[in-house]
Amino acid sequence: MAIYAIGDVQGCFAELQRLLDQIRFDPAEDRLWFTGDLVNRGPQSLETLRFIRSLGDRAVTVLGNHDLHLLAVAHGVSRTKRKDTFSDVLTAPDRDILVDWLRRRPLLFRDGAFYLIHAGLPPQWSAEDAERYAKEVESCLQGDDFVELFRHMYGDQPDLWTETLQGWDRLRFITNCFTRVRYCDRYGRTDFKEKGGPGTQPSHLMPWFKVPGRKSAGAEIVFGHWSTLGFYADDDVYGIDTGCLWGGELTALRLDGEKKRFCVSCREGGYQKPS
Repeated sequence: MAIYAIGDVQGCFAELQRLLDQIRFDPAEDRLWFTGDLVNRGPQSLETLRFIRSLGDRAVTVLGNHDLHLLAVAHGVSRTKRKDTFSDVLTAPDRDILVDWLRRRPLLFRDGAFYLIHAGLPPQWSAEDAERYAKEVESCLQGDDFVELFRHMYGDQPDLWTETLQGWDRLRFITNCFTRVRYCDRYGRTDFKEKGGPGTQPSHLMPWFKVPGRKSAGAEIVFGHWSTLGFYADDDVYGIDTGCLWGGELTALRLDGEKKRFCVSCREGGYQKPS
């Protein structure tokens, strides 16, 4: 059995199919791990959701920020943005089935030594801490008050973890780390404005996985979200969002045995230009 982690698809369904052909994906034997952001900005969000859901337990996905945005729009909490491209999901006859399935996906998936997340972790959390905190948000998402979570999840504050955080502030911070974070300062204060690759950020900021003394060091963490980072494999972390949407590549990383990377190029010019 082979296990492949796949970076942010974002509705690039044709590229996903070409990538699966390249790795000779066998649904009877192999498993796929998706880093989240299955939908939005690309042309085929509906086909992507239908396909990944159809794989059942042969595929797992964690939630990304674009997935949560779709859920908030679908439940009347948020409005679509100018560059959103998931109207095909919202008008589909199986919309409710797909939206309910997506809402029940986790923020973190663990199998053995590997942790699958969408974005990052603050340095104050160990990998085991992250599992516990993810479950706090997942419990809310999968419970009766999930619409209230959507109403309170937007915003950049608080930006520093403390165990004393409570209520919506606590859940917002946890959600932001799992689905949005790229940079922190040396104290673990998060920054959500900087989106460029390392070297473009202000000098007091560093990638979340480079903060000295981060407690999750040593855990093997697979993540997406950061297309300007490109493929990254160091510090026991693996960044695999290689910007297919923007004209880059869609990446699969084989996790069992030797870690081998596979990729396919997006159509020339991509589907959208970076904001």
